[in-house]
Amino acid sequence: MIGKFEANKDLIQELTSSGARRVGNIAGIITGTVAEVTREVGEWITDAIEMNEAAAAARRDSAAESGKDSTERMDDSGGRATPETNPTVTPRPVDVVDADVVDAETADPDRPGKHT
Repeated sequence: MIGKFEANKDLIQELTSSGARRVGNIAGIITGTVAEVTREVGEWITDAIEMNEAAAAARRDSAAESGKDSTERMDDSGGRATPETNPTVTPRPVDVVDADVVDAETADPDRPGKHT
């Protein structure tokens, strides 16, 4: 039979070990969650950038097809806006990055947090 001291030592040892495992599991959950949230926010920002680039390309294409300045505006009555009614603003040139779009599920089908 073991003594009281040794029984208490074993209890403390087991509680400490169990607590360390639980804290490690919780830290893993938090780390995974932060990584997933960061990935989603990054993908959201990427979508916004791509939409902005697509809109700029559409404006350039439209201006090239019509031969007009894409910043030309109409006033409320449907006529051309004059500087007195609605001054035009010339947009700054936008650099467009030509890149391939990679589907995250194709690139990394086993990524954590994949929703099926």
